[in-house]
Amino acid sequence: MSPLTPQQEADLVAAIQQAELATSGEIRVHLEEECPTPEPMDRAAQVFSQLGMHKTAQRNGVLFYVAWSSRQFAVIGDAAINAAVPDDFWERTKELVLDAFRRQQYVLGLQQGIQLAGEQLRRYFPYNADTDQNELDDTISYGAPKPPRP
Repeated sequence: MSPLTPQQEADLVAAIQQAELATSGEIRVHLEEECPTPEPMDRAAQVFSQLGMHKTAQRNGVLFYVAWSSRQFAVIGDAAINAAVPDDFWERTKELVLDAFRRQQYVLGLQQGIQLAGEQLRRYFPYNADTDQNELDDTISYGAPKPPRP
């Protein structure tokens, strides 16, 4: 079950598509009910790999990971974008998103984080009409639902 309405999901996909317009970078959002690992960054790294985000040509994928019931969040970037952005970029992005989450503005928080990531991707990985292709699906991905309790 998704915590998003169809309109909210469409708004997030639109934010991803807008952020990817002028860059070769790829952005994904993954939602699941509970984080199965103690650290959300560990789970984000697992999901990043499961989604094949490490296979982009320029290694410039960004994943926003949210476990809504366990109230956990992480943002993770691939090797090339990590090497390019300022050292505190991911932490600043995380805090921007979490600030909106604290006000219960979940979609807005993700939209703002996606926009910020898109700005950095455009700066370091500009769009090239001759070589660019959308390497990853823009839709929201979902983890398995929490199993019912016996």
